Amino acid sequence: MVAGNSTEPRSLRVAVADDAVLLREGIGQILRAGGLDIVASVDTAEELLAVVEADADIDAVVLDIKMPPTHTDEGLRALEQLRASGSSVGVLLLSMYTTASYAIRAMSAGSGTGYLLKDRVADADTLVNAVRSVAAGGSVVDPEVVQLLVSARSARVSLDTLSARERDVIRLMAEGKSNAGIAADLHLSLRTVESHIGHIMSKLDVEDSAEGHRRVLAVLRFLGRDV
Repeated sequence: MVAGNSTEPRSLRVAVADDAVLLREGIGQILRAGGLDIVASVDTAEELLAVVEADADIDAVVLDIKMPPTHTDEGLRALEQLRASGSSVGVLLLSMYTTASYAIRAMSAGSGTGYLLKDRVADADTLVNAVRSVAAGGSVVDPEVVQLLVSARSARVSLDTLSARERDVIRLMAEGKSNAGIAADLHLSLRTVESHIGHIMSKLDVEDSAEGHRRVLAVLRFLGRDV
């Protein structure tokens, strides 16, 4: 037997922050079972920021929105601080409640960001896939939050130009689906989905930029926030 260098990719390195220790440990167990490497488990946003600053190889973080000391928007502020510092680490925010303003604020941070309700933690595949998605630069929004935002969207952005099928496509984009995932859900070819997305970008006047960020911009305009 000849020894050689392993070509297997390393596991994604993830840090978890939540002041509820049982939930934090539960999240860690689910992610480990999904093949991810938990490198830190802390109970405040400040500790999480320190961990990310000290370890440039962290791929993603999972954190509660409401943590000490005020239990208001510590997680969101941590996300905004990370992006302001130029960090591209994937960020998956967890929330107990469906809060439209928080979801829009999270999505405004750009690609590599996710917003899930804590109820989804019980679905191991959903949680693991969401972490993998934000680590790869994707965007994930809880389907329940998407529906809330769609129903409450501002009249400032007209969707009259989008066809019914294009609306179906952008709703799935808002949930963080890839082109292949959208094709499977809607029983369309990949080429057809790509064509629909091209039309959506044109109709919503989304300028050329990195593909992941273009999707975020399109979704934000669909949900009614000027960007």
